[in-house]
Amino acid sequence: MKAINPTLPRQSRGIERQVTGIATSDGAGVKLTRVLTGKLQQRLDPFLMLDAFGSDDPDDYIAGFPDHPHRGFETITYMLAGRMRHRDSAGNEGLLENGGVQWMTAGRGVIHSEIPEQEDGVMEGFQLWLNLPSQRKMIEPWYRDIASAEIPEYLTTDGVAVRVIAGDSNGVGGAVSRELTEPLYLDIHLPAGATFSTALPVTHNAFIYVYRGAVNVGDTKVGVQRMGILNNAPDADGVTLGAEEDARLILIAGKPLNEDIVQYGPFVMNTQEQIHDAINDFRSGRLA
Repeated sequence: MKAINPTLPRQSRGIERQVTGIATSDGAGVKLTRVLTGKLQQRLDPFLMLDAFGSDDPDDYIAGFPDHPHRGFETITYMLAGRMRHRDSAGNEGLLENGGVQWMTAGRGVIHSEIPEQEDGVMEGFQLWLNLPSQRKMIEPWYRDIASAEIPEYLTTDGVAVRVIAGDSNGVGGAVSRELTEPLYLDIHLPAGATFSTALPVTHNAFIYVYRGAVNVGDTKVGVQRMGILNNAPDADGVTLGAEEDARLILIAGKPLNEDIVQYGPFVMNTQEQIHDAINDFRSGRLA
């Protein structure tokens, strides 16, 4: 693999604020940390939620997420470690394993389950919710399993390893692209003493989440299990990250939809009437 020399931004974004996630549980009692909550949906539009999960105690994850509905958005599950079986009402089934991604478009509606296929060991990863624009909320459901080997990767001249799940970074295209929300999703591994830069469109909202070590953005240090919301400085064309110790983080950015967000649990629409329709469709068996 030829090492890439990243293009330095003319001006790097800085950290607007840091966020500590909220410990909670979901599904059938899976313990997780909710990092991006409803209070941040407008600020980080088009992203609706980010959950981080990680444990080597089976009691924290073994019951998984039995059948549950979704409508109006996309879910992106990135598995750092572990095995999770997906099944849904559209007839899709897949096994999400170490380093793999499950990208599901709920669209008009889908009922799915995510059940661990392991009885011990570490299960760790993230689930991100990406909103759909109003004109696409009722499209047909879509699903893709992306094995770890299918995710484009590159190495920088500074020894930084980057996995491009979505979007484009330093000329390397990701496994998935979306026209309207234009999401960027990177998993970045920085060795101690390294720096890393990538372009970010000025139109995009962006944040980082550090899951190993700590990183510096300008004069601000973002520690482990902390989200750093990147500012929307009008002259900033990218971001530069540095690490004094080995660090790992995800960098996520997207173009805001600037639409009304109305959420009721697993349904995310634009109006209360649409939410009532989703609930009625689910109760009457018309959701999927």
